This record gives sequence, structure tokens and C-alpha cells, in this order.
Amino acid sequence: MSPNRYFAQRRGRTALLGAFAAAVSLLLSACGGSATAGSSGGNTLTIGMTASDIPVLDTGLAQGQGYEGLRFVANQLFDGLTKFDLTKDNQIPKITPDLAQSWTPNADLTSWTFKLRAGVTFHDGTPWNADAALFNLDRYTNKNSPQYYQELNAQGGLSIAGIKSYHKVDDLTIVIDTNGPWAYLPSDLATVYFASPTAVKAEGNQGFAEKPVGTGPFKFDSLVRGQRMVMLANDKYWAGRPKVDKVILRPIPDPTARVAALRSGEVNWIEVPPPDDVPNLKSQGFQVLTNSYDHIWPWVYNLTKPPFTNVKVREALNWAINRQALVDNILKGTAEPALGFVPHANAAYERADDSYGYDPAKAKQLLAEAGYPNGFTMTLSYPTSGSGNMVPTPMNTALQADLAKVGVKVQLKPIEWAAMLTDFFSGKIPDNADALNISLSYQQEGFWRNWFGTGSTANAGKYTNPQVDALFAKARTVLDDQARASLYSQAAQILAKDSPWLVVVDDRNPRVLSPSVHGFVQAQSWFADLTQLSVG
Repeated sequence: MSPNRYFAQRRGRTALLGAFAAAVSLLLSACGGSATAGSSGGNTLTIGMTASDIPVLDTGLAQGQGYEGLRFVANQLFDGLTKFDLTKDNQIPKITPDLAQSWTPNADLTSWTFKLRAGVTFHDGTPWNADAALFNLDRYTNKNSPQYYQELNAQGGLSIAGIKSYHKVDDLTIVIDTNGPWAYLPSDLATVYFASPTAVKAEGNQGFAEKPVGTGPFKFDSLVRGQRMVMLANDKYWAGRPKVDKVILRPIPDPTARVAALRSGEVNWIEVPPPDDVPNLKSQGFQVLTNSYDHIWPWVYNLTKPPFTNVKVREALNWAINRQALVDNILKGTAEPALGFVPHANAAYERADDSYGYDPAKAKQLLAEAGYPNGFTMTLSYPTSGSGNMVPTPMNTALQADLAKVGVKVQLKPIEWAAMLTDFFSGKIPDNADALNISLSYQQEGFWRNWFGTGSTANAGKYTNPQVDALFAKARTVLDDQARASLYSQAAQILAKDSPWLVVVDDRNPRVLSPSVHGFVQAQSWFADLTQLSVG
């Protein structure tokens, strides 16, 4: 079954599962709880995810549940040629070697030579080498290959679009050629994961998703859809055995149910606690962790539909919302206002990128100048949970109230997270709404071009500006990281003038850990290194 068909079949069951989870949470919450109540037992990490289900377990297809799927599944079972350095909490993570030990571009950045790591084996004993690398690249990109997997190509397309060809030099060297310069290819390859060719051949594409085999720090143990996934430490991991013995993932989309599971000891880690519960969780001895990371929470306007064809309307909404009140009253400090298009934890951020504020009078003036003195009615499609989405219903309800004050009436249209991602990555706004709310990032540089580049499949709002396209094209020719960051800052200032999004907040990545969890580093990243923590 393809991931798209699988997620479509699950949509009808999401409401029932959510109602059940909420009912269970009320019972558990009534029992109170503390940081010392219960435990998952032994050196086991049990994580309460925001997703409504465990993602598809096949390499890049884990992104079917957003970056949370990559964080807890793909990055644990698999490796890429490159990865983000998640060992520090005080700097933006840089790209470091993973299955490739080093890489070198040619002069015009159209060909990259990767020296592969020696002595690595997949969980089933299959050797990692150039043949395994090419097998996987064929799976992602080569339509003429017997192992080509269309669903994987569609999901991984943001990171692999632009690969022209590749070939083996020797057992531990490959060359990747690209369609034009690609200065940040190592960044984009961080989420191109490698599967055991032996396992893929034995199980087939659909079967492999039930029995995944990678080279990552954890090995697949078991899966019960809608309930849990279990992974075990890889004793032969090339970077050293993880300190934790077992990781259990539990999809708990309802935030109240997540915190109840934490308090009762069913889990010892939760993503996105309800902001109102944060002070109490701290007082009970739980570890409440936050950090800036490359995150933005916008409304993506549908620029093909009036009134959002008018730039003054788009800008007006950016002056109509009270971001600080949202941070203070709804999010309780677990996010920060987004006043422009660049998160503070992005290398491109400059103070000049902050372009908006809270000025309802200015918003009304702009609406009048645009021909909407009495406002208008619009629809917003938004996810009910999911990776980076925080507490979307209360947040969007607050924005709805802000916009009503300037005459803009917003009809909220909730949709399940995986279903939204399916539409978004194919360039659609669900239900042809006037805007969609979705959590996004520029953590991998190619995302700038994906979200805003003319003709990009993932440019769901259909924004276009030749100046922005030119800056993105130039960035692909510049090898120096700081110089590229300056180009993205210039693009962000143009974006602020065009206002293709309503930018709202940047998340601070709140999660809560039991005091029995030791050694975790909260990096400035969507991703998390689970190998250096222990439980007990």
C-alpha cells in the first residue's frame, strides 16, 4: 500500500482515536501525578509523539509525519551521507560526516566526490559501500532502475531534485553530478537515508516498510500501528553503541493525553506539552526543555485567489495580529514572535529581517487602500496536531479573534496532519482554502527555494518573484556558508515586502523529560540525538 493511500484510509479514524485519547487523558489527569510516579522500566526511553500514528518506516517516507517522523524514526534507524551535529545546545548545528567521511566539489559545484566510511554494516550484516549507495540513489531517483520507488521519489524529492547522475569510483568512493551548481548539496543530503539493499530485495518496497533495516544507532524490533514502535540499541553501530537500551515511540496526538501519560509514568519524554501545564510540570520536578531552532509557523496565503492577489491585503494581516499576546497568553513563553521570514536560529537571520509589528490601525488602513474597508471573509486550512505545530487550535482561534477586530472573518477548517502534508508537498492547499497553516523550516537550505521558488512543487501558495529566484540561483553557486546566508537575508527582506505569508511565531521546541532521563542535549534543531542519553 502506498503512503498516500495509507494516510487517506486513516483520516476517517483520526477523530475516533483522538476522542478516545482525550477520554483516557481525563481519567489519568484526575489521578494527579508527579515526576516520580511510575516509570517505563529499565534503561528504556518511551516517547509521546504529537503524530497520530507512527510514520512509514522506509527511509525518507518517514517524512509523511513531518520532521517528527525523521527525528524519531528515520534518524534512528538509518544514516545519510551527511548529518547535523546535534551535540551542542549553544550554536546552530552544522553539517558533519555520517556515512560519508568527506566530500569535495569540483570548481563549478556541479560534481561532488564522496569518500564513504569504511567498516560500516547494515543491521542485517550487509556491507555499506559504493554499491549500496548507488542502489539507494537508484531507488530515490532512477526511473529506469528495477529498484526505483515512486513514492520515495515523491517524498524525498525536495532533497534529491537536481541530481543528474552518479557513479562508483571504487568500493568507498562515489561521485554525484548535479543539474547545475549545488553549493549546499551536503545539507540537502542529510535527509536522504540509506536502506539495506539485501532487505529491500527480500521484502520489496511495501514489505521493507514493515521490516526496515538501516545502519543507524537503533534497530527495528516491533510495530503496532496506531499504538507503538519499539527500537533496540545497535550493538555494532559504527559510532559506538547508544547508551540507552530501548526506545519506544507512542503516537499521542492529544496534548492533554500526552502530559497525562508522562505524569502516570507511561512515557518519560513528551513532545509539545500543553503550555498551561508547563509551570506545574516544572514544580513537580520534570525537565522542561526549550531552545530556539530553525522553525517558523505561518499562514501560507493562496496567491491565486482574491483578495490575496493584493499585496496590501497580505501585509495588512501581518500588522493585525498580536504575536506577543499569543506568546504570553497561549504559548506561555514556549515560542517567540516572528516579525519576519527568518527564524532567529537560522544563519541568515539579521535584525533588518524583522519587518512587522502589531498595529491594527495600520492594518485597517492597508485594507481600505486595497479596497476592503469593511474587511472580508476567508477560510484557513490547519492541522490539528503534528510536527512543529504546537497547539494549533487555540493559536488559530486567537488569530481569528485578532483578525475579526480589523474586519477579517476567518473560517477555520481543521485537517489531519499527514493528510495536509500529502497535499502540501504536491503543491496544494487543502480544500482550496484561502490559506493554510503549517509549520516549516529552512534547516536544509533547499527549503528556501522549495517554499518560495517559482514553479516549485512545494510552493503551495504559488508565490513568484524573479528577484527572489535570482538570489536562490546565486546561492547555489556560492560555497561560503556566510556569503550564502547573506543572500537568504536579502531574499527575506524582499519576501517581507511581498508578504506571501502571515508570519506568526517561531517555536522554542518545548519537550518534557522525566528526571530519570539523563544526558540529553537540546540542540537548536528539529532533530535529536538519542544515543548519548540514558534512563535510570
